[in-house]
Amino acid sequence: MQLSNGVQRLIGTPINADSRSTSRYYRASTMSLPPFDRQPPNPSWTFAQKIENTESGRNWLEGEKQGWKVIDTNREDTTRLYPLMISAIVPRPIAFVSSVSTTGVENLAPFSLFNMVCIRLQLLVYGLTSTIYAVKVTNNPPLAARQRHPTNVRNGLGFTVNIISEPFIENANVTAINAPPEFDDGLSIHVKAPRVKESAFSLECELFQAIDITHPISGQITTTMILAHVKYIHVRNDVLNERGVIDIAKYKPIARLGDISYGGLGDVFRLPRSVWDQEKERIEQVLETRERRED
Repeated sequence: MQLSNGVQRLIGTPINADSRSTSRYYRASTMSLPPFDRQPPNPSWTFAQKIENTESGRNWLEGEKQGWKVIDTNREDTTRLYPLMISAIVPRPIAFVSSVSTTGVENLAPFSLFNMVCIRLQLLVYGLTSTIYAVKVTNNPPLAARQRHPTNVRNGLGFTVNIISEPFIENANVTAINAPPEFDDGLSIHVKAPRVKESAFSLECELFQAIDITHPISGQITTTMILAHVKYIHVRNDVLNERGVIDIAKYKPIARLGDISYGGLGDVFRLPRSVWDQEKERIEQVLETRERRED
């Protein structure tokens, strides 16, 4: 939705967004959190301050002078869109999914088109690119783990989504090898069925829904979107803080970036979320001042 003129003046720049907040309890609980070592990029920011008021903001706007590249996705070669998209939509969490066949063969595969999509009902989502389409787009041979995964995840035996941390990223990365389908690609990862033992955070899941995504022109199934219903959560005590949530410094999660790049968490900072009842008077004063100047 288009933000009102008053809100645009408040934040200092026009933005198309939905300004509704998500949850009252979340806002309240974050107000007392301790800061990380790093300060926010602009700790002195005030209401209605424009981006060009800071050196970093001016430098950022300077880059726009080089112009824009506009890409029509219907005309662009998909093999060129893929590396651009995965390099821009970052960082992405990685779902390290453990499944088992009806004959008891265990399988591990990493998926970086992954996130959580619901709060009231604990649902995860990850995208499973079809084998044929993956070869066409990435020019890579099909991954054995992903060839078996669609069958396993639908067999009713459940599966686990495990989060990868820095100490075993190399082990996890090896499971993406393009081994033949009959090869057990668990390798050096010790799977304590159905969870990955090394993962500090694992989710036992049942298939909620599998949605095939069909290309509107070719009619080919390009991806299957897996909705996973979390039934049990397993979290190591040593990565929890005193509030019962994850201590990110101990957790050391790995994120997927572009090409074959990965990233850990570098500079982390907190930004308090504004609450209208607490900021109303300041906001109205700022807007009144700006209106007088504009007049």
